Amino acid sequence: MNRQKALKCIVAQANQGDLVFPANVAASLKLQQTIDDPDCSVDTAAKLVLNEPLLAAKVVAIANSAAYNRGSDVTNVKAAISRLGFRTLRAIVSSLVIKQLAGTSKNPDIQLMTNRLWQHTAEVAALSQVIARRVTRLDPDTALFAGIVHEVGNFYLFSRAEEFPALLQPDELAHLHDISDDTQVSDDLPDFEDTLVDLESSEAIIGRAVAARLFLPAQVSEALDGMWYGLRAMPPETLADTLLLANELAVHKSPLDYNSYSESERFTSEIDFTVGDGTLASILEESDEELKTLTSALLV
Repeated sequence: MNRQKALKCIVAQANQGDLVFPANVAASLKLQQTIDDPDCSVDTAAKLVLNEPLLAAKVVAIANSAAYNRGSDVTNVKAAISRLGFRTLRAIVSSLVIKQLAGTSKNPDIQLMTNRLWQHTAEVAALSQVIARRVTRLDPDTALFAGIVHEVGNFYLFSRAEEFPALLQPDELAHLHDISDDTQVSDDLPDFEDTLVDLESSEAIIGRAVAARLFLPAQVSEALDGMWYGLRAMPPETLADTLLLANELAVHKSPLDYNSYSESERFTSEIDFTVGDGTLASILEESDEELKTLTSALLV
């Protein structure tokens, strides 16, 4: 079975609502729903977070990152939650859920690609937070959350990779992007344009199904749709634009983005535009410490 057939099988399951989640995701979703309750207190939230040591470490690390620390460091979960607020806490809990979606495979290839995808996700989330705050003037907490969940579909695919090993392989038509119109394509290959449409829509179908199971806010779900199907405006305006720009600026690309730039081309982005009295480049330079510390905290 090649990657196209594997994707079609999972898309068919997603269309029927037949998603298979690792067991630990259910417990994390329950934690998320408790935190979403308007009556949930800081004390209650802190007790719940402390039950997940890695989550607790991440909450404190993010509260002490340059993006949120405007004074002295906090040294406990309760103080960290008070500084961050519940919307940011929800985003951090979602980061736990997203990582759990990939499962706990002992396959080194799956582990490697999962780690690469999470590195990409953390970078995009940090960039989205800064771009929302400094460029698009959107709620930075919502942008951070959207960045954390923007790869839900691909994390889910990694959870199915042992069952469908072909998911880790490049698309058999990926190399044809550079073929000229005059080049003869083998009749053994499926229709090129139809296949590209299928591959691009698969990510959106699977991602949308997983997002629905995670009860993502409508605003974030709409932004993900815009990212999957839309074109980025310049300068960016919407949450979808913010995600698309963050994706383009991210040095670490998704390991499943086989059609992205080559390794030698990834560091030559010249995206820039005027923002108020400055430029995107100057804003990113000024925010470099925030981006580094927030990305590192998310990777805890």
